[in-house]
Amino acid sequence: MYRDNTKVIQIGNRKIGGGNPILIQSMTNVPTEDVEACVAQILRLEEAGCEIIRCTVPNMEAAKAIGEIKKRIHIPLVADIHFDYKMAIAAMENGADKIRINPGNIGSKENVAAVVAVAKERNIPIRVGVNSGSLEKDLVEKYGGVTAEGIVESALDKVRIIEELGYDNLVISIKSSDVMMCVKAHELLADKTPYPLHVGITESGTITSGNIKSSIGLGIILNQGIGDTIRVSLTGDPVEEIKSAKLILRTLGLRKGGIEVVSCPTCGRTKIDLIGLANQVETMVAGFDLDIKVAVMGCVVNGPGEAKEADIGIAGGIKEGLLIKKGQIIKKIPEEQLLDVLREELLHWND
Repeated sequence: MYRDNTKVIQIGNRKIGGGNPILIQSMTNVPTEDVEACVAQILRLEEAGCEIIRCTVPNMEAAKAIGEIKKRIHIPLVADIHFDYKMAIAAMENGADKIRINPGNIGSKENVAAVVAVAKERNIPIRVGVNSGSLEKDLVEKYGGVTAEGIVESALDKVRIIEELGYDNLVISIKSSDVMMCVKAHELLADKTPYPLHVGITESGTITSGNIKSSIGLGIILNQGIGDTIRVSLTGDPVEEIKSAKLILRTLGLRKGGIEVVSCPTCGRTKIDLIGLANQVETMVAGFDLDIKVAVMGCVVNGPGEAKEADIGIAGGIKEGLLIKKGQIIKKIPEEQLLDVLREELLHWND
């Protein structure tokens, strides 16, 4: 189903599905058993806007660490389990708000049943995760390779295993590094299941390539009304994932709030360090809870006109610049004061 009609699922103190806001997820990249490092990273991600965090649980030490981590963070924690069903049970017993498993990877139906029994007892959602890279051999043969149809069939097979055990507190994720295959798989799956979908392009790459692939894939999927939580998977600082996810949602009109920065490409008229200034502005405005658009323009010739759709902006010149509001020049400013003047304007925006 599409996000307005998917089943509502409670994850810790947050709800997804049924038209609830799309939540942004990330994953820690430090050992879960290193509680101090894990908490520090999660708090950084919270500050950036992360709303659900996933931590890997490869051993019992990591499972036990979840209890201490949970005491010191403020967002739901998802325990990521790959093979050992005992880790899933231990993670739930130590306070995980959701678990992520692939039932096909954790052994017998008895193992799956043991996990489901604890989840049912504690009313903990299970995210059924299937990646194209681990598609079953029989489905690869059936469809003549790794396909969207095979990914969807695999996911629904896993969901059916849990449903037959009498549990439907479920979220589904199907991922591929092939963007268009991932898009097609989500289109197919949305018509076949009532459960909320977690959307992401797996192994999408470094900051540059990962952002491009994720923006295209997530953009197409989300714009069709599909997807209840998202992750922008990047090889880099997880905080970058949050920045990108927020911008994708805002660009699609799926989230309001936060300052949008627009800036012009540089040209021969530019007489200031526009690239440096735009980056400084983007970093500076991240701390403001304002739903406005800020323009950073490279010259005073076209700056006011090009920035007229922005609520406020600055434009560079030769040793001086302009403060602009709704395309109107407010005053001239020495170049070295542009950033400070803009900050002061934002601090008193609602005065």
